[in-house]
Amino acid sequence: MPDFSDSPWSDISAFAGESLVPVVLIVIVTIVAMRLASLFVHGIVKALLDREATEGTAQELSAVELKKRMDTLDGLGAHVVQFFIVVIAALMILGQLGLDIGPALAGFGVIGIAVGFGAQTLVRDYLNGALILLENQFSKGDVVRVAGIDGTVEDFNLRRTTVRDLDGVVHTVPNGEIKVASNLTRVWARINQDVTVAYGTDIDKVIEIVDDVGREFSSDPVWKRRVLETPRVERIEAIGEYGVTIKILGSVRAPEQWAAGGEFRKRLLAALEANGIEIPRPQRVILSRDPSALAAAGLSAAEVEGGPAGDDLALDSD
Repeated sequence: MPDFSDSPWSDISAFAGESLVPVVLIVIVTIVAMRLASLFVHGIVKALLDREATEGTAQELSAVELKKRMDTLDGLGAHVVQFFIVVIAALMILGQLGLDIGPALAGFGVIGIAVGFGAQTLVRDYLNGALILLENQFSKGDVVRVAGIDGTVEDFNLRRTTVRDLDGVVHTVPNGEIKVASNLTRVWARINQDVTVAYGTDIDKVIEIVDDVGREFSSDPVWKRRVLETPRVERIEAIGEYGVTIKILGSVRAPEQWAAGGEFRKRLLAALEANGIEIPRPQRVILSRDPSALAAAGLSAAEVEGGPAGDDLALDSD
């Protein structure tokens, strides 16, 4: 058995007692702190989502969607906290090993300032993405309007949102650019239709026709599960230049708003036409001139238009 009072064993034992044991303790405490941080973040996220599911916009989410949101927020929050724990532990270990951490701290400060200025847009994207997820503003598969773009959300993460518009174009929108997010497929939507009829039309008859179409539409076996509120005439919307405008409102399931709206308009047009209800439109008069017909009548184009003929424009040579 070696004599630890002799060199180099005495130096090794002194180093182990003064530096190695504290370093091992720091590592153990760091591992425990990272685990506790993960549990702490999970508890906060669960409490927030439970309240949101009870009182907020997450009431209509399924258990799978809630779990996906919780996992994402868990990962984000835990990684941020654990990063700071690791940085602090590394600095403490360097100090225990007798290294001068003053220059390292100064270097970290300079790097931090540089990264802070250069990555503030990236940080804004991630923070805004976390808020979008936490507040359930939209999710994958929703039809949204973000940053002036309408389309279906094909992919979403904390940094960016991928939207495909009706033309099939894929737009990648940084989450930091999303100031207002309009979700077009959240629970329910309206059939909001204006119809203008000509002056002199029996308005009561028009209202009756529209309401009958709405009742027939909402009782149709194909559409009744999609219609939440029967479309009907809400009010006289305007008395305009071409006729009287009536406002038609109804409620449908949000994903069905385009299909249901198109079907309702199709039935409404057929019903109005069947009952002889005229939908006014601007009149356009087109004048056409047939040169052969004018020649047969012995007229020139200039004479018809009231202008001088070619002979009238000839200079008098006398």
